[in-house]
Amino acid sequence: MSDHAAPTTRPLRADARRNRDQVLAVAREMLSTGGSSVSFDEIARRAGVGVGTVYRHFPTRAALFEAVVLGRIEKFVERARTLSADSAVPGDAFRDYFAYLVGDIALNQALCEALDGDPGTALSVPDQLRSDFVEWFDRLLCQAKEAAEVRADVDIADVLDLLIGAAVAERRARLRAAPNRSIAVVLDGLRPR
Repeated sequence: MSDHAAPTTRPLRADARRNRDQVLAVAREMLSTGGSSVSFDEIARRAGVGVGTVYRHFPTRAALFEAVVLGRIEKFVERARTLSADSAVPGDAFRDYFAYLVGDIALNQALCEALDGDPGTALSVPDQLRSDFVEWFDRLLCQAKEAAEVRADVDIADVLDLLIGAAVAERRARLRAAPNRSIAVVLDGLRPR
């Protein structure tokens, strides 16, 4: 699901590859700010290509979404796996991962929509990838709870809600060019009392 995987088995010509890369770059930017409401026509216009070029490389909204967003979620899963295996301080690993996710998701409205799991959105994450993301995030949470670094009365559903809320707060703070204290407040609130 990498954003550089070709949609066909034949290698792309150099000009077709450039067009595809340009479409992906524009789509990444537009999805990050506009979420699932972006149009293929506007992507094509901003990329300087015809709309047929966009459809040739990404015949459906789901294909474009997969190329742009799902690769990011795969990277989230891999990072959680690495932190889970390598961390000597589970509380730090959990807090660092949470802050990393907030920062990345705040910059990308489509990621926020995808991880929020709103069935009304045109963008959806395959069940297995969503399950992997939740499982590895939960593993970090459980390790931190076992080390008494995170309060015992929260579960992964609570943490996912806090993640989405903190990402929205981060995005709003960035728009007003103000510091975002909500991440620190949320993480402090997750510490055991």
